[in-house]
Amino acid sequence: MSGQHPQPVGPGCWVTGTDTEVGKTRIAAALLHAAVAQGLCAAGYKPVAAGVDAQGLNEDVEILRAASRPPLSARQVCPALLSEPCAPHVAAQHMGRALTLAPLVAGAQALAAQAPYLVVEGVGGFCVPLNEQHTSADLARALGLPVVLVVGLQLGCINHALLTAQAIASAGLRLAGWVGNHRDAAMLHRQDTIDTLSLWLGRDHGAPCLGIVPHLVSPSPQAVLRHLSVPVLQTRLFASIASAL
Repeated sequence: MSGQHPQPVGPGCWVTGTDTEVGKTRIAAALLHAAVAQGLCAAGYKPVAAGVDAQGLNEDVEILRAASRPPLSARQVCPALLSEPCAPHVAAQHMGRALTLAPLVAGAQALAAQAPYLVVEGVGGFCVPLNEQHTSADLARALGLPVVLVVGLQLGCINHALLTAQAIASAGLRLAGWVGNHRDAAMLHRQDTIDTLSLWLGRDHGAPCLGIVPHLVSPSPQAVLRHLSVPVLQTRLFASIASAL
């Protein structure tokens, strides 16, 4: 992947994580809520999602739909909804489908034309394969949005975070900031880990901490947003909106 910066699809951000199940959807919904609270139309987009319930719904997609303004259909939020909760290229193969970049990019462009701000949630980690040639990183690069990294705070997260930050830089994308999300209540020396992440991600990637989210019994977008720094979000993510409108 080239180090040149790609042209963004529009104002917005790409939310990725150090792994699957680290809280990307909750953070993405909180970012949508922050944008809407500023009087903006903001659309959530999860181009690929794997796993549906008995009603054929995906929880992540429904959370993004609920946080988006104006209202969106499930198809608008997620053009590639896969039945089985496994790696997306595997789930697609078992459904007889092929995941390709063009329709996923087109879906983002269609939403960007409707809403001034687009919050895109990736599937799994940053480099999850979509097919035999492309990964989620290729899709992120095609959309060209600044990246928010959600770090699941647990043993091993420093290595995962630094490797992901390197992959984001290699894709030519800007790491706008990172969010720590508590995963392991018994984690030793959590603050030392947060301090280390702040040092390395700030020094080597210019990425500030956007917030540290504790374990929440009811992790609504409003509840999560209370643990994020709105002034830093405005500077790092929302500053370009006014000039783009």
